Parts: sequence; C-alpha cells; structure tokens
Amino acid sequence: MSFLSQRVQRLAESETLAMARLGNELKEKGVNVINMGLGEPDFATPDFVKVAAKEAIDKNFSYYTPVPGYKDLLEAISHKFKRDNNLNYKPSQIVTSTGAKQSIINIVMATVNPGDEVILPAPYWVSYSEMIQLNEGIVVALETDYKSDFKITPAQLEKAITPKTKMFLFSNPSNPTGTMYNEKELRALGEVFKKNPHVLIISDEIYEYITFEDKMFSIGSIPELANRTVTVNGMSKGFAMTGWRLGYIGAPEEVAMACVKIQGQFTSGPSSISQRAALAAVMADPAVIKPMRDAFLNRRNLIISLMNEVPHIKTNNPGGAFYLFPEVSYYFGKHHGDILIKDAKDLCMYLLNVGHVAMTPGGAFGAPNYMRLSYATSENQIREAVSRIKNALAELK
Repeated sequence: MSFLSQRVQRLAESETLAMARLGNELKEKGVNVINMGLGEPDFATPDFVKVAAKEAIDKNFSYYTPVPGYKDLLEAISHKFKRDNNLNYKPSQIVTSTGAKQSIINIVMATVNPGDEVILPAPYWVSYSEMIQLNEGIVVALETDYKSDFKITPAQLEKAITPKTKMFLFSNPSNPTGTMYNEKELRALGEVFKKNPHVLIISDEIYEYITFEDKMFSIGSIPELANRTVTVNGMSKGFAMTGWRLGYIGAPEEVAMACVKIQGQFTSGPSSISQRAALAAVMADPAVIKPMRDAFLNRRNLIISLMNEVPHIKTNNPGGAFYLFPEVSYYFGKHHGDILIKDAKDLCMYLLNVGHVAMTPGGAFGAPNYMRLSYATSENQIREAVSRIKNALAELK
C-alpha cells in the first residue's frame, strides 16, 4: 500500500538534479568528475551584496517579512524594470519569492485550470512542463532545432494557438540552449499575440545580464502586450546568488495578487537577509557584473571551438546564458562493450561513467536528440571535459 498521491507519482524528478546527484555519488567514491550539468555560476556573490547581508543581520532584519517582499525592495525592482527593461510595473504588481522557480509555480497555480493549454517553445527548461502537468494543464510543445538557433517562428506560434490556449511560457535567453530572441524577433511574435488577447505571456528573463551579441529586449515592453505579460527574474544567475533564493515577478495586478495569495499559504515572504542583499544588487549599476559576463563569453567561444572538433556533434551559437545544447543522435545505436547507447540519457550515463563528465540529457527539456552542457566552470575544466567527451565518444562503435 502506498500513501503517495497520484499527483506526486506523476511528477518526474528534475533531470539536472538527478545527474548532479549521480555525479556526486561518483565523486564520493574518489572519481574525478567534471560537473557540467548544473546551471550555477562558479563565481562568488559580489562583496557589496555580502556586506549588505551582514549589515541586515546586525540591524536585526530577523522577523517575518511581508508576503510580497519589503516595500523598499519592491520599489527598487520597479525602478530596475524601468531602467533595464523599459517595463512599467508598480510596486503593487511585484512579488518576490524564494527563487524564480517559486515565482513560476506561483504563476502557473494562479492561472492554469485543468485542460488549459500552455505553449512551450522546445527545448524548454526542465521544470516548465512538470509544473504545468502538476496543475493539470496541457503542454503544447513547439519543436525547434539547432539549425534555426532553436527559435520558433510567428507562423508556428499562430498555428499552435487555440481557444484553449491560456499561456505562452518561455525563457529569454534560454535555458537549455542559450538562444536569445532579439527585439525584431520578439516584435514579430508580438504581432501574433496582439491577435490573440486571451493568451497570457510569461517571459522568464533570469539570464538577462548574461548576453553576448544582441541587446536584451523584454516582450512586456511592447505597449499592447504590457497588461498581459508576466516578467520573471531573480538574483541567481546575474549576481551569482543561487543559494540566496530570491526571485521576483512583475505582473498584471490581478495575477500579482493571486501569487501573493498562494505564496501566503505556502512559504510567506522570502528570507529577510536575502531581501536586503537583493536590494543592494538590484540598485547597483549592472556594469558591476561585466567581468563575469565577459568570462562567460570567453568560455562560450572556447567550448564551441572545442566541440566543433568532436566528430558528429552539431551545435548552435548561443547568444546568452551559459549552456551549449549539442545534437548527438549520431551516437545512438553505438556500443561500448556491453553498453548500448539507445538515447541521450544512455549517452549521458556513458559519458559520466566512462568519461567522468556530468551532463543533462535533452529529453528532460523536450528535445530527446540533444544533451545540455553548462560551461559555468573554468576554462581549464572546459578543455579537460571536452577532451574526455571526445575520447569517450571515439570508443563507441
């Protein structure tokens, strides 16, 4: 007899966390594993942010916080949205949460009814589809590939929208592909949304400060879409604050208030100390994180040049974030002794156990012929990891 609900039994474990766990288990056995599975900057949180947190402790910011966040933080985020994204969200339209992941599940729970369709450009972040299905929504995935830089077209979008479509959810820049839609491309998609006012747009912009060629453009800044776009962001990626767990949204007031209602029953407001740290980060000139962004650009260029030397690997040229998402189907059906590579998951397990490099299979992101590599690690580690991958793949027959 099981006491578990059908809901949790339908829920898949996060593949990124599962691969990280397997990699850690090998490390505990003394194996030198290079982890390219988790999307976590390897930089330290900026010192001025840590100072703000220490000051908050000394000033006794140790009590329950308002559910949506401290008033001065909401005001600062409102200013940041205007400064960086040309978005006009009032403080009453902003909700802080325990990470952008909580922000997104709040939105899904507040808006998606059983049977509602949610359009996801695929590949999509691993948790999007699980969150939608957990709330009995229907995932409508729009397939793309490396040849199109993993971007959907307006025609694809228009064809996918039905009267049952409730939401369009995407990340820009993208996890897992690093793809970045520019202003022209988003305005073209925006023309489709203008004709379909029943669709709520969720723009996950957590990687906005890690962009390389194009200037960041927020789809919510298109005036006709402003009142039905939710913009998601947070401190984890741009300010290397993954463990601080502080995400936020700007949303139509109705949606923001619904998220406050839900969050009030789950976690209440985020950590007081994290909020004071976030306040310092949000108010800072984004130029302070330029050295980190430049390091990621150098790493991107390095890993692309190295992966291009690996036979039968096909990639795009990601415009942001810190991921490479190569197509690897050539190796399906290959053998190494008794090991048969049936799919990307088998390939990732093989590269973990034989090459000692941890990555994430693409099936978790809605793209079963691919795998995700995070280059949020040193250039020396990148060189060693790609060398191991190349050598391990060469042993497959």
